[in-house]
Amino acid sequence: MLVEDSLVVRELLRHIVGRDPRLEVVAAVASGEEALAVLPNTRPDVISMDIRLPGIDGLETTRRIMAEQPTPIVVIADSVEDSSLRISMNALRAGALSVVEKPVATTHAGYDAVSSEICTQLRIMAEVPVIRRRPIGSEWAGRRGAPLSPSDLAAPPVASNAASVLAIAASTGGPPALARVIGGLPDGFPLPVLVVQHMGPAFMEGFASWLNGVVALPVRLAADGERAEAGHVYVAPGDRHLEWAPGGHLRLLDAAPVGGQRPAATVLFSSVARHAGARGIGVLLTGMGEDGATGLLAMRQAGAQTVAEHESTAVVFGMPAAAIRLSGASAILPLDQVAPHLVRLALPGLAAKDPFA
Repeated sequence: MLVEDSLVVRELLRHIVGRDPRLEVVAAVASGEEALAVLPNTRPDVISMDIRLPGIDGLETTRRIMAEQPTPIVVIADSVEDSSLRISMNALRAGALSVVEKPVATTHAGYDAVSSEICTQLRIMAEVPVIRRRPIGSEWAGRRGAPLSPSDLAAPPVASNAASVLAIAASTGGPPALARVIGGLPDGFPLPVLVVQHMGPAFMEGFASWLNGVVALPVRLAADGERAEAGHVYVAPGDRHLEWAPGGHLRLLDAAPVGGQRPAATVLFSSVARHAGARGIGVLLTGMGEDGATGLLAMRQAGAQTVAEHESTAVVFGMPAAAIRLSGASAILPLDQVAPHLVRLALPGLAAKDPFA
């Protein structure tokens, strides 16, 4: 089902989808109200969702669909508007699976690439099992990890093998998972946090900005050559690999994609294995495919603590499952247990409280 208020874009999407033999349009509507009305009868395998709609917007429509008749949703967003990006990220938090750029005119140079990405995402996400979500509002707003007290920060003596960096990677279903994990880390967390999230390059700045608004730690896109600071989160920018370099510096690379991904989780994890060894912590969350599995294994073999998300909470179990098959995870945890585990590793004796419980 296509949900798009612009007749021109709706017909363009119908044309794009109609050319793909894997897909068939069962409904095309102009509003969220129409989408909710026809959903019980059309029962689509996947929904293409605009987020700027008359009446109830795409975010609220997504919330209601996931509460009433859970269906895989791919958000189609204008990548250049801050408000659109924010709504798109919140739609992912509400249960949508991925976000792709809105198609451009057939004469545009990027038309074929955008069209291919839309169809591929719709086909892949149609196979993802989704669960009913209770209606949610702004329950995450202002609910962040409690700050560490001076006594907490001074408590455990720093051992020679104390952790020095935390690397986290995710793909499909990643934004809300990352918000939950990083949001569970307290203000004053003693390690720099490096993040790889598979997402279209045009959305990465908006994703980092959104994440910065929902967690306690400051979040920004990583810059090549900067020295990472404890308690700060650095997100790999679009279409660049992120590496941990000697001296705690960050490197951005234009090297070839690894496993079809750039940035790739395996590139980040492998660099942490090389340069941090046993002082690294690696976390692999929900995602399709196998990116990160060999990198997490390299970290574990170097003596690092490694975590894979448990199947019970992963939106897509592909990436964590691949790491588990390789014995790359020293711990396999449901999402709500990841942040407390990370705080225990970074600050032994200090427990983290899940801010979203």
